[in-house]
Amino acid sequence: MKSFAPLAVLVLMLLSGPALAHPGHAEGLLSGLGHPYSGLDHALAMLAVGLWAAQQHARDAIWKIPLAFVATMVAGGLLGQAGFPLPQFEAGIAASVLILGLLVAFSLRMPTPAGMAIVALFALLHGYAHGAEAPLGAGLAGFVAGFVLATASLHGIGTALGWAARNRAEVALRLGGVGVALAGAWMALG
Repeated sequence: MKSFAPLAVLVLMLLSGPALAHPGHAEGLLSGLGHPYSGLDHALAMLAVGLWAAQQHARDAIWKIPLAFVATMVAGGLLGQAGFPLPQFEAGIAASVLILGLLVAFSLRMPTPAGMAIVALFALLHGYAHGAEAPLGAGLAGFVAGFVLATASLHGIGTALGWAARNRAEVALRLGGVGVALAGAWMALG
């Protein structure tokens, strides 16, 4: 774990310099960092992506599935920021929580490219919401950097929990998926 500390410090330094150098960027970064954590829909979906990636048999899925989510989420964020019309995206986000929860609950395994495609579809919706809800006056670059870092951290938490549970507590992992799916169903009905 100590070997990652210098890399983490370097990444934070590189992100903080440009983000904090201009008015509005610090607010954008902080808003972006908080956005995925501030909504149960986003937090549960992003945790579930990590949990599900850890359940896959292919070793590359553990990083490719979350990476596909993050990359597509940025594209969705730019669409949302640009005002591109995407009807029913909130219903799609609720459905993503439900479906991701079911994928974890049933420990559904599939080829990595198929898993990447599924999460990319959901990421487009979540990114769209992030972009559409970006605070006015906040630096867009900082906001995007913030929600990317927050999303990656939620994926990392989910992946770590899923990896730890997949060999020792598979039942608990699947029950967590049931909980996420139930929350998604509640969101879809509400």
